[in-house]
Amino acid sequence: MQVLFSQLRDAGFKQWVAQLESQRSSWFIHHGDFRRWSEALSMLPDIVDINSYFDRQAITIEGHCENPQALFQALKALMPWRKGPYQFANLSIDSEWRSDFKWERLLPHLTSLENRRVLDIGCGNGYHCWRMLSLAPKSVLGIEPSVLFNLQFQAMNKYLKRSDIHLLPIGIESMPADMNWFDTVFSMGVLYHRKSPIDHLYQLKSLITPGGELCLETLVIDGGKGKVLVPPGRYARMKNVWFIPSAEELAAWLQRCGFTNVKIVDITATTTDEQRVTPWMEFESLRDSLDKENNALTVEGLPAPKRAILLATNP
Repeated sequence: MQVLFSQLRDAGFKQWVAQLESQRSSWFIHHGDFRRWSEALSMLPDIVDINSYFDRQAITIEGHCENPQALFQALKALMPWRKGPYQFANLSIDSEWRSDFKWERLLPHLTSLENRRVLDIGCGNGYHCWRMLSLAPKSVLGIEPSVLFNLQFQAMNKYLKRSDIHLLPIGIESMPADMNWFDTVFSMGVLYHRKSPIDHLYQLKSLITPGGELCLETLVIDGGKGKVLVPPGRYARMKNVWFIPSAEELAAWLQRCGFTNVKIVDITATTTDEQRVTPWMEFESLRDSLDKENNALTVEGLPAPKRAILLATNP
């Protein structure tokens, strides 16, 4: 973390770093499960002769673990694993989301990340942040308020000890205004949780350096410009979904916010191959959110989840 703080100070964000340092001791301690999760993290056994791979479907640590049962028990205690997959020595973590599906959809369209500063907003446990390392960025920062996701990230970095990737337990509201420092910003699976999506797009723009790229991934509905779904209550059993536009309407929002080179590069329906119950996430998942008689609808009778990826430039 000190490497990140040093970089931010050098970039002129000394006041923000001081604020982060003053909050650091209280980031996790107020969560009721922190002690249990922290103990699980401390029980992770050594893995030796490590090689790491970030260009595979699973974020992979190859090496020898002399106590695989302790490894299994410690990582099980950090359930649920919602984003992944991961590989710790000979132990595979089959997460709820096959996050590699999304990565493979966006990767062919993405501007090279080589030597770029990258920010991933609402990054979960950092799966996509790890995948980005295969593209040789200068640095990767993920922000994610969830305590559990932060500790899952720490479980991986306990072994890898990378100084070019960091995760902060904060939301976008805690980022400096008009930062304009990141060459590439990802916002994936966040927009539909925002009560004011236009404000979110302006916040994203304020974080990107001139000429930098936004990768925006979110729920969409079918239709052209002007089409927006505002769920009257829950959507696919989620209570915090506010606005789901069509991809074309979302592109218009981006243009209205001042982005250029706006491109819709992918639209894909979410399937139960991509999001599902596994031994590492045993709660209800997508299949429980769809109408049992018609999988084109959610249990609320709304269009089933479909997700779009858009790229745009901050001029």
